[in-house]
Amino acid sequence: MADRRQVLRMGAVAAAAPALAGTVAAPALAHGPRHKQPEIFGHRGASGYRPEHTLASYELAARMGADYIEPDLVATKDQVLVCRHEPEIGGTTDVASRPEFAARRKTVLLDGVSVTGWFTEDFTLAELKTLRAIERLPAVRQENTLYDGLFPVPTFQEVLDLRARLSQELGRDIGVIPETKHPTYFRRLGLDLETPLVRTLRKNRLDRRGARVWIQSFEAANLKVLQQQYRVQVNLIFLTSATGSPFNDTRTYAQYLTPAGLKELSSFVDGIGPDKNQVIPRKADGTLGTPTTLVRDAHAADLKVIPYTFRAENQFLPADYRVGADPTAYGRAIDEQITFLETGIDGLFTDQPDIGVLSRTLAD
Repeated sequence: MADRRQVLRMGAVAAAAPALAGTVAAPALAHGPRHKQPEIFGHRGASGYRPEHTLASYELAARMGADYIEPDLVATKDQVLVCRHEPEIGGTTDVASRPEFAARRKTVLLDGVSVTGWFTEDFTLAELKTLRAIERLPAVRQENTLYDGLFPVPTFQEVLDLRARLSQELGRDIGVIPETKHPTYFRRLGLDLETPLVRTLRKNRLDRRGARVWIQSFEAANLKVLQQQYRVQVNLIFLTSATGSPFNDTRTYAQYLTPAGLKELSSFVDGIGPDKNQVIPRKADGTLGTPTTLVRDAHAADLKVIPYTFRAENQFLPADYRVGADPTAYGRAIDEQITFLETGIDGLFTDQPDIGVLSRTLAD
């Protein structure tokens, strides 16, 4: 096994490089059912290679072998679900350069935090469709800026249409794992996310047991509504942060991840999506530490564990997995992911799905 890993690691850069040019990873890594292996979740698509939450990003993730693609969902003024990381779109679209929308810049209190910019709830779908996506991290991923201005903001329905087409073309069932973004915020605006989400899944015959669909949220109350009021049949996953609490919640994320908290979660969700530092924390010097008991405790409560977010650039890696001094250069991302996979996690979210697929192969 050690020799095989070494050989494959030597080819890791070569495996990742074609993706930067828009080609796909080796077909042998991208096909076939993966029901027992850890699953690879294309974080906002293949956001390491294309501007996030675009159809181009989602398609590239699937072609690289991701088992699931992840659209973050927010609502327009006319309550259509579209894919953006946040309701504020100044950093992910060209809205700031559009004089016809200059007057819509405003400041809101978003889950207790003051945020200034342009917000999806102030745009109809038709207006939003005139905008084009831009790279959110241009200083980190300068290559992605090549695609600025090319892709519109997709609707959730368009993502599901893409999923269906690629599933047929690639010969495997591409999963989708939408996240409801700031559901309490939108509910207070009269634009609840749950109703159009469930309606869209049912329209596409995806609200059923066995469908390759998860719904995720950082708010436990949102997931309870989906499970108890809407009675969704798909899997639910509770996202957690290494610090803080869900918005408008009396409990911290840490309290939810105690054995008692996990047992309670298992009554209405099927898995947890922790910050990867909650699985293996970093030491004071920034190097990778010792795994916690979270994976074992969650599995004891019959919950799957799918941590986020794995990225290849040095600045996102533990100090002992970095290569060279350039924070934007790739480090030992494959080794990091193998280390996490060996804790028994059930999958991982990654910005570079081809690296996730290769890491899973090496960890077998």
